Amino acid sequence: MNSAARRIGRTLALVLPVVLVLSGTLAVTRVPWASQAADSQVLTASSGTAAIKAHPQTRRAPQDVLRDRLLLDLQEKDPGVALTHLQKVMNTRPSLAKYCTSIASSLGRAAVQKYGGAAHRAQRFSRPVCDTSFATGVAAAQ
Repeated sequence: MNSAARRIGRTLALVLPVVLVLSGTLAVTRVPWASQAADSQVLTASSGTAAIKAHPQTRRAPQDVLRDRLLLDLQEKDPGVALTHLQKVMNTRPSLAKYCTSIASSLGRAAVQKYGGAAHRAQRFSRPVCDTSFATGVAAAQ
């Protein structure tokens, strides 16, 4: 009888945490505030500023959301990743093309800031997206 109780106890000790974690994860993914739309409205503290969450009735312009997302990519990864994402967005959403030069220039300035004013390090990520706007932003930040 003692060994049967131990066996049941061990089984519960292994299975119960897994069940609790899975049920908690499923519960969190089912709530209405865990949507893709909410994710694009939040900037994390890693972007150098405090976390900002837009008011539910305040809509941000698509180019502003894109700029913030690309600046975050630049900070978390590198300028090359951000420029590649910018090129993909320009190919899929031509309505944002008129903002491409200003966004790429912002990325150039942010790249210089990321590398502590080392324009040569930032410049090596330059791509032909939006003409030479990234390089112009790098040069302007010097």
